Amino acid sequence: MNATAQLPLPMPKPSSAGCMRFEMREGKSVFIATGDWTLPHYAVLRAQVLAVNTTAMSEARIDISGIDHVDTAGASLLADLFGPARLVSLGTQSALPVSQRALLDAVGKALIDCSRPPPPRDHAVVRIVLARIGSAVENFGKQTTTLLGFIGLIFATLARTAPHPRRWRVTSLVAQVEQTGLDAVPIVALLSFMVGAVVAFLGASVLADFGASIFTVDLVSYAFLREFGVILTAILLAGRTASAFTAQIGSMKAREEIDALRTLGLDPVELLVMPRVLALIISLPLLTFIAMMAGIIGGAVVCQFALGTSPIQFLSIFKADIKVSQFLVGIVKAPVFAFLIATIGCMEGFKVSGSAQSVGEHTTSSVVQSIFVVILVDAIAAIFYMEMGW
Repeated sequence: MNATAQLPLPMPKPSSAGCMRFEMREGKSVFIATGDWTLPHYAVLRAQVLAVNTTAMSEARIDISGIDHVDTAGASLLADLFGPARLVSLGTQSALPVSQRALLDAVGKALIDCSRPPPPRDHAVVRIVLARIGSAVENFGKQTTTLLGFIGLIFATLARTAPHPRRWRVTSLVAQVEQTGLDAVPIVALLSFMVGAVVAFLGASVLADFGASIFTVDLVSYAFLREFGVILTAILLAGRTASAFTAQIGSMKAREEIDALRTLGLDPVELLVMPRVLALIISLPLLTFIAMMAGIIGGAVVCQFALGTSPIQFLSIFKADIKVSQFLVGIVKAPVFAFLIATIGCMEGFKVSGSAQSVGEHTTSSVVQSIFVVILVDAIAAIFYMEMGW
């Protein structure tokens, strides 16, 4: 039976504390470091470093090729001896192992960075404010350009798919109408009813001082038909629906499902954006009408209990004073708001970079942008109606 011969393993070199000395070579002083410059020997090495003459150290050449082991503690002591910059240059000595050279280089550069004075603070407040304003204006311009480009992409996709009924996503459209419209009816109606009641209470309290409490009916009717009905619904859907669109598309973008659709030859705008935009264009006018009716009913309830105005009297005043044009002025803004809200929500979803944090940031951005755009367009419409005398 043959026995396998086993070679003896090399014994590890015993650890020896580092030491330092000066020698004269070719008429020049040379600093020589040997042994282990590691944490267990830090106290001994520290005492030797403190005893070295700094003037002699600055004029001497350095030879650290005799160092067996070095760690960050030892490298910091070497940096105390001849400075971080010189330590970085010594890290290129070929006599040291690669790992030790890399360690000396890293410690030297880190100490150099730490020793640099912090940049002076700019106390020019006006300059900082102007810089932030300029950055905000630049970002606003970029965002506006991106929004206009995305709107053009939606119109191009609509023109391409409208003549081909087979490419219509009817099932997806109906599902989105249910989610964005039908499911939002309770919250829209309840919110509008309470706001209508608040407006009626306010009108009754203020107009009573002028003996014109009966005009509370006109106040509530004009407010909800022209402004409150559509603006409350649009803001509510900006927070409810725009955020949902961004989160849904953003999650698909993060899971690379959008790329998978493109790989299959499908257009993500046609498949994901168009059903959502069309669904909100259908849902928002219907929800606006419900909000108008709920707000007027809330005002009628308050008039009944606070002013003693019966429902029949309320309807008589409403019929006599309120024209159909007031309703049209309000309802015509609903499709515009719906298109802008859906477009911003979908656009922010496509801008998600791939992380959960990005989904949250763009969801927040879509809500803020939608509400801002809705209020801005409503203000422009109000000025236009005033100039036109409507």
